[in-house]
Amino acid sequence: MRNRKLRFVALLAILLTSGFLFTSFVSYFTAHESISSQVAQTTLPLTSDNIYSEIQRDLLRPIFISSMMAKDTFVRDWVINGENEPQAIVKYLKEIQIHYGTVTSFFVSEKTRQYYHPTGILKPINQIDKIDAWYFRVQKMQQDYEINVDTDTADRTSLTVFINHRVYDYAGNYIGAIGVGLAVDAVQRLIENYKHRYGREVYFIDKNGTLMLRGLSGHENDNIHNINGLSSFATKILTSPSSSISYDNEGKKHYLNSRFVPEFNWYLIVSQQEDEAEQRIHNALLLNLGVSFIISIIIIIFVHLIIASYQKKLETMATTDKLTGCANRQVFDVLFKQAQSQSKRSKTPLSAMMFDIDYFKQVNDTYGHPTGDVVLKTLIQTIKASIRESDLIFRWGGEEFLIILPESDLQTASDIAEMIRTKVESLVITFAGKTVSVTVSVGVSRLSELDTRDTLIAHIDEALYRAKDNGRNSVATYKG
Repeated sequence: MRNRKLRFVALLAILLTSGFLFTSFVSYFTAHESISSQVAQTTLPLTSDNIYSEIQRDLLRPIFISSMMAKDTFVRDWVINGENEPQAIVKYLKEIQIHYGTVTSFFVSEKTRQYYHPTGILKPINQIDKIDAWYFRVQKMQQDYEINVDTDTADRTSLTVFINHRVYDYAGNYIGAIGVGLAVDAVQRLIENYKHRYGREVYFIDKNGTLMLRGLSGHENDNIHNINGLSSFATKILTSPSSSISYDNEGKKHYLNSRFVPEFNWYLIVSQQEDEAEQRIHNALLLNLGVSFIISIIIIIFVHLIIASYQKKLETMATTDKLTGCANRQVFDVLFKQAQSQSKRSKTPLSAMMFDIDYFKQVNDTYGHPTGDVVLKTLIQTIKASIRESDLIFRWGGEEFLIILPESDLQTASDIAEMIRTKVESLVITFAGKTVSVTVSVGVSRLSELDTRDTLIAHIDEALYRAKDNGRNSVATYKG
């Protein structure tokens, strides 16, 4: 019985645990997939669009300024007319710088190779000086402009983002390069501002994957091919106008959206790690598992207690007479063996008695069975109050009861039997307006070393019959 109970509790624990784990993980992965899909397909692309719009406003503005300068009739006429009065172009460049708030503005003439600056003529351009390499690259390029991060010719300590724009005369002939410059740290602050406002990492890479511009903090790697997890997607990013991917880096999931910015000839990269929502569902999973574990333990303990209580009730029902509360014959063998073993170990006497209610059938026939039940319960309560806690009382038959008396010799047992007979004789039972009195006949015997269960019962049964033969309401002892 105990093993079956343990197996049932173990099976219940397995079913509860499996059920809670299944529902918890299904909920977690469903929510995680939903959030991942939302971030990758909606949230991040939308953020990328917003950032791109702001870049057009903040960073593409210098391109438009340079384009305007390249098409300005004043600039072209001044060059075509022989670059007379250099102060005129210097004044023009200074006005551009002040009006548009650029860090620098410049013009380099193809004819004279002079480098004009808001502060004056800086120097003549030549192919030998490495710092002038940018001009000869612009001279040969096919597109109208380029974005170049380089040191400022006017300030060799300042790193600047230059917009280098080709200038043509009215016949379409190349006559020089003009443009403006933004301080790199100012651009980085703009990107850093995007990062903080949108909670995303923002940076630019060229068509080779090389990092060109980023905020004041961000990737230390100079190429996306060197970023763990991202390198396997580098080709996809660099060959697509736009893409959305997710990758794992250092145990964290990253989402990335890229789009090609043709004005820069660079890719805008907007990325983010697992957001707070994903962290929340991860924490919710742990909480669910913890709560599920606690609930499982509570349920298992509760079921264990219920089963134990039910088992105890079944055992009581199987071993106890429902009406009188006495032990029944089914449990007699177990309790008798225990009492017999204890008697042998302690070398103390063991006696037993059996009593029968005299003419109990007449009580049932005269007053009815409900009254008979009340007589039985009242009589047994009286007898239980008269014997010791160590004494064991059994309902042996309809109105027959057997009592085992540990540490009692024949004389002690006879005295107890006589006391019981006397109390029962004086007992008056009232039920439903009826008064009933009964008597008992008692047979007593002592357990000898040679006696067994059957011989002891035979002896007290023989004594009981003799008590009945003596006119009932009497006590008889076995004399064998």
